[in-house]
Amino acid sequence: MTARSFLFLLGSSRADGNTETLARLAAEQLPAGAEQRWLDLRDLPLPDYEDRRHSDRHPAPDGHATTLLEATLAATDVVIASPLYWYAVSTPTKRYLDHWTGWLETPGTDFQRRMAGKTLWGVTALADEDPAVAEPLAGTLRNSARYLGMRWGGVLLGNGSRPGDVLSDTGATARSKDFFS
Repeated sequence: MTARSFLFLLGSSRADGNTETLARLAAEQLPAGAEQRWLDLRDLPLPDYEDRRHSDRHPAPDGHATTLLEATLAATDVVIASPLYWYAVSTPTKRYLDHWTGWLETPGTDFQRRMAGKTLWGVTALADEDPAVAEPLAGTLRNSARYLGMRWGGVLLGNGSRPGDVLSDTGATARSKDFFS
């Protein structure tokens, strides 16, 4: 059996927020042989995505886009750790996902074939007691996985607004213990 390789993409606009805390709690339960790579999208800013599908060819990724593309393709499991911002993924997370469209069209990447069979996961913290408000975020990730032939691992939801609040969400901390199993 091939060892699993988890790519954790942190999409918050602040360090050490509730979403990251929850993702790290869940990652503590990964088997010892599972590789973990953590990338903070604030440290790897992408330009706004320019859709060239029906006019020009997409240029080969460069800079931070190359780093993110290579890390994405190297992972067996991609974990999007994005706080719930206005009922959806954060701007850096959405920009990263938008770049997937370009990678689908970039010659030589074979992005769709290489993503098929990987597992996509979501981790989010929200400041609302109703978990249904996170459905747009979950739907974005679930439908992205389905489009690329990926497995959908689900979304780990936690409640918290101020940094550290999610640790008081005993349901979320309990779910984090077996989220990736």
